[in-house]
Amino acid sequence: MKRGILLAAFGSGSFQGESTLRRFDRQVREAFPGVSVRWAFTSMLMRERLASARKKSDSVHKALKKMAFEKFTHVAVQPVHVIPGLEYGDILADADDLRADGTFASLVVGAPLLTEEQASVDRAARALLGELPPDRGSGEPVLFMGHGSRHAAESRYEALAVAVRKLDPLVFMGTLNGVIRLEHILDHLRAPGRPPDRVWLLPLLAVVGRHTLEDMAGASEKSWRSRLEAEGIACVPVLRGMMEYQGFMDIWVDNLAKAMRAWEA
Repeated sequence: MKRGILLAAFGSGSFQGESTLRRFDRQVREAFPGVSVRWAFTSMLMRERLASARKKSDSVHKALKKMAFEKFTHVAVQPVHVIPGLEYGDILADADDLRADGTFASLVVGAPLLTEEQASVDRAARALLGELPPDRGSGEPVLFMGHGSRHAAESRYEALAVAVRKLDPLVFMGTLNGVIRLEHILDHLRAPGRPPDRVWLLPLLAVVGRHTLEDMAGASEKSWRSRLEAEGIACVPVLRGMMEYQGFMDIWVDNLAKAMRAWEA
């Protein structure tokens, strides 16, 4: 038996994002000593950028083929994604293809951060609330911006929003490309009759990248920060991705451990 782990992320070209991935890599290696760890990136655009910078840029399928060439027999793929959306579906499809031709003795895929099980949503909600800005004042709302999806898994964002607001009604979830948009959050903020003086703005994204720096906290009039400030609400952006929260990293590692137990089934 030759065991290996393939970590699959959207990808990152920033120093902060790459440092975050390295930190997670260290935690995985510490959790599973003696098991080889590799990386793959699910974004084609990010792979092209990494390739042009002469950095490692394997897709999941290519990385798995390389591991097969190196005679790995048991492989666990752990996506570092928030929801089981389109990219997660592509990972499952790649795994199915390689299972069909008998490439590995065992090939398993771990769950993303949020699944259909309410327990996973509740655990993520507790992890998120444990990482709220320590300087947040009483009564100050916190807004999280996720990517969103046209996939049915978009419902996981809504489930997380419900779970979080049961514990802290001033924490809101929204997405760039999903059902819950900033305008819906603004309706809640205006509801008491007077919007808050200040809100905290954080990404619901694995690593800090373009969406965080431009769409959330950027100077463009379309950014969340600019739109909130146009309403007379001061914003305090926190440029910290979800993979920088220990609670979220622990969830992904636990999902990987659960998947690896299938090797012994």
